[in-house]
Amino acid sequence: MTEESAHDGVSRPETGSTIATDGGERSTDGSDEGVVRRDRFSGGPARSFLSSLEADERIFAADLEVDRAHVVMLAEQGIIDDDVAGDILTALDAIEVDSHGSLPDGEDVHEAIETAVIERIGADGGKMHTARSRNDEVAACIRYRLREDVLAAIETTVALRESLLDVAADHAETVMPGYTHLQPAQPTTVAHWALSYEGAVRRDTARLLEAYDRIDESPLGAAAFAGTTFDIDRERTAELLGFDGIVENSMDAASSRDFLLETTQALSTHATTLSGLAEDVVIFANRGFVSLADDYSSTSSIMPQKKNPDTLELVRAVAGDAAGNVQGLTTTLKGLPRAYNRDLQRATTHAWKTVDAVTEASEVAAGAVATVDWNEESLAAEADAGFSTATGVADLLAANGLPFRTAHEVVALAAERGSDIDAVEAAAQDVLEEPLKSFVDPADVEAALDPTESVGSRDSRGGPAPGAVTANLETARQVRENDEHRLTDEAAALETAHEALRSEVNGYV
Repeated sequence: MTEESAHDGVSRPETGSTIATDGGERSTDGSDEGVVRRDRFSGGPARSFLSSLEADERIFAADLEVDRAHVVMLAEQGIIDDDVAGDILTALDAIEVDSHGSLPDGEDVHEAIETAVIERIGADGGKMHTARSRNDEVAACIRYRLREDVLAAIETTVALRESLLDVAADHAETVMPGYTHLQPAQPTTVAHWALSYEGAVRRDTARLLEAYDRIDESPLGAAAFAGTTFDIDRERTAELLGFDGIVENSMDAASSRDFLLETTQALSTHATTLSGLAEDVVIFANRGFVSLADDYSSTSSIMPQKKNPDTLELVRAVAGDAAGNVQGLTTTLKGLPRAYNRDLQRATTHAWKTVDAVTEASEVAAGAVATVDWNEESLAAEADAGFSTATGVADLLAANGLPFRTAHEVVALAAERGSDIDAVEAAAQDVLEEPLKSFVDPADVEAALDPTESVGSRDSRGGPAPGAVTANLETARQVRENDEHRLTDEAAALETAHEALRSEVNGYV
């Protein structure tokens, strides 16, 4: 993925002559001079260091589509003849069939494909590169491929949300302990816990969709960075490639990689959400609250009784990888002058690694959540551990006229003595110097001490009470459905553009 300036086409050589290109010459007599670089740039110990051809396999198909769209536009604009366009497009089809592994050596996939076209049809193959540079070409290829990858990542977030919503629907009344600082805090429900993560993943989805919008702009036609003298149609190539618009400024179009950074950051944020989810489930498994399905567990090589949540431990680890890639990409991009710099060749790898790892982790998390078995008895037994209903009792006393801080003092003293009605009554007598019944019905206090009753009383918006959970669940399902429709629409738009481009190509071949 290297740079090059736009050129004005190539002339037909005579036997033994060279094909002129904007970066150099290529001999027609079988010598090793490169298509793009002059002979003095085609060898030496640094060639393999400069080459990105192997890594570029990821954008091989994207490059062919970008080439096709560009060639179709050149023909439509009368910049190249239709028969030449047909020859080039036929060669590109053959190269696609032969696959990336058959490409000749080159600095990158773009040069290798152009070389392969010229080898098939002669000097006219070089006309495919008229009015463009490898700078705008590679930027278009990255965006083209990244759109697909981001849609795949978004699909996993939507699937994870569906798993969490299904858990919430099934466990709206399953009481469980809630924690702060990993200490028993207040009783809640499995549904409330699941919806808390659904809300976080929903925002992760939104960030990725927003990043997608900024990826979905075509840089093609920017050439090296300063545009071109040819009468090109940038909107047409954007349309043929299914982009929603163009990056207007040609220097910005060729050199900017902020869309890579934004995408990697959004994926890293999602990985952080996944890490928290994984950590919770690992802890729940340790405490006997859940049992992971065998497909998402492993056993020890020496201890046959073990059932380890290994997959979720790896999900947790992906967050570190993603954060590292954000830092690596940020550092690579920091301080680069306009316009193109070869550093950018190494920038894209951070995004590819992140989108692959996070997408896989998200898919695994969705499957693990969907198949986990919740131990309702263990959850209920621990729901009132550590006097977790203390806040509910304090709220009850405050609702009956005591200042909350006084109520807090009563319950704090009671916690030192136990977690039953007797402890509360004794503490009230000591602090208030009156019996508890002078302030509140003891029966109401006993109800507040019950985890199920405590949860049911917390019916404020977004709370764990079944009624509040039901309302939250309905809203979340609607938003997820909307995001799923958006995802479907975007994928369909890409497929429609692909088919339309194929139709245009078929008109020439």
